[in-house]
Amino acid sequence: MAEAKPEESTARLIIHDLARHNGQAEFARDVLEGLSNKPRQLFPKYLYDPLGSQLFEAICHVDEYYLTRAERQILTRHADEIVASIPECRTLIELGSGSAEKTRKIIEALMRKQRELLFIPVDISASALEESSRSLLQSYPSLTIRAYAADYFDGLAAIKPLDGGPALVLFLGSNIGNFEQAEAVTFLRAIRSVLRKEDALLLGADLKKDRATLEAAYNDSLGVTRAFIVNELARINRELGGNFDLWAFGLRSVYNEKAGCVEVYLESLRSQSVTIRRLDLTISFAAGERMHMENSYKYSVDDLSRLATESGFELTSTWLDDQKRFSSNLLVASNE
Repeated sequence: MAEAKPEESTARLIIHDLARHNGQAEFARDVLEGLSNKPRQLFPKYLYDPLGSQLFEAICHVDEYYLTRAERQILTRHADEIVASIPECRTLIELGSGSAEKTRKIIEALMRKQRELLFIPVDISASALEESSRSLLQSYPSLTIRAYAADYFDGLAAIKPLDGGPALVLFLGSNIGNFEQAEAVTFLRAIRSVLRKEDALLLGADLKKDRATLEAAYNDSLGVTRAFIVNELARINRELGGNFDLWAFGLRSVYNEKAGCVEVYLESLRSQSVTIRRLDLTISFAAGERMHMENSYKYSVDDLSRLATESGFELTSTWLDDQKRFSSNLLVASNE
């Protein structure tokens, strides 16, 4: 893990580790709360431990998970057009940067217009940030990276105020769909609070479509998504002394058309009892009982326009993939 270096360092890579040192205590508290509720739930932010992050990268390659391929197609075809919408952009910020593979399309488009660029990735994993940042620096000798290992809100608080030329924020991969609708407005307003008028946000958002396609995207035939989801139970076993039988739960994805949301559950395949030693907790599951793991909201372009307006942005451009499954949306910071 990289140590934080002084701001005045001339190094091309600075990683600020703002991750909370009481992370395990927070994890324990949230697991206790979620499993004490009825219906039971766990929180999706804990899916992304190192193994979970690798499993999600694998999900992006399965046939049913079209989102990554669709977004990559959009960025490959339209990156130059996207960056032309933000003239003189000198700062690129990405929230939830992960491997930053798709980000390369935007970086390359910007560097075709200018020599130097400051990239500010924010990701919860310091190790993932270091790995992806060093790979980017090898590829782009005139790139400078100032990275923050933090959650979205802490990262946003750390990077403001911005200075220099216009900035472009990336929030890719339909991560906006992981927020409840009111929370999505709150989150986009937090981004808007960092930006100046005419700065912009490129927002990836999955579009509403038929039930079969959506449900398959979150429950692939190879079982990679199931491995990703049950990994949170394995994390509870490992870190909190649980005894979940990972094979005693099946994955269920259900598209709630009225809410425009894919709901993901683990379903107990039999009556069973689970003990989590460090929480001093024993819970029983009935056969067929479901535990909520995550939601993924889907949008129409009209939905996205309303979301932008409520958050202090104006939706100025939308790009779609060939099959009109996914959208990349340019939201420009407006006067408030």
